[in-house]
Amino acid sequence: MRPWKVEFEEFVRARSHALLRYGLVLTGSADDAADLVQEALLKLSSSWRRVRSKDDPEGYVRTIMARQHVSWWRRRRLEHLTAEVPSPVHEDEHELGEIWQRLRALPARQRAVLVLRYYEDLADEEIAARLGISQATVRSQVSRALATLRVRADALTGRWR
Repeated sequence: MRPWKVEFEEFVRARSHALLRYGLVLTGSADDAADLVQEALLKLSSSWRRVRSKDDPEGYVRTIMARQHVSWWRRRRLEHLTAEVPSPVHEDEHELGEIWQRLRALPARQRAVLVLRYYEDLADEEIAARLGISQATVRSQVSRALATLRVRADALTGRWR
C-alpha cells in the first residue's frame, strides 16, 4: 500500500468522530452529518497528496464540509416540498385589505414607520434617515401605532384588557 494512502486512512480514523460532530452542528441531523463527512472525505482523498503537506488538513476538510452544506441548503431552499397545496393569494386579499384599512386610519408618521419597519424591513436607523427624524422618535411612533392597532383590534373583537 502507498504511504500516502496509509496516512489518509490514519487521518480518517483519528479525526472522523470530530468531523461527524462538526457535521452534526452544521446540519442538525446525524444522517446528513454522516453524508456530509463522507462526501468531504471523498473530495479530500483525491487531493490528499497536496493537502497532507499543509499545516491544517482538518481545516481543509471542514471548509469542504461547510461549502457542501451551503450548497445543499441552497438546493433545498429552492425546492420546498409540502403535503398541502398552498391557498391562492387572492383569498388573503380580504385580510390584507383590512390591514391596509387599519393602517390608513393611523396618523401619517405612525403609518410610515410601521410600513418601513415591517413591510420594507428597515432598521430604526434607516427609517430615521428616510423620514428625517431621530431613532428615538421612530421607536416611540412604532410603539404608539402598535398600541393604537391593538386597542382597535380588541374593540373590534370585543375583548377588553
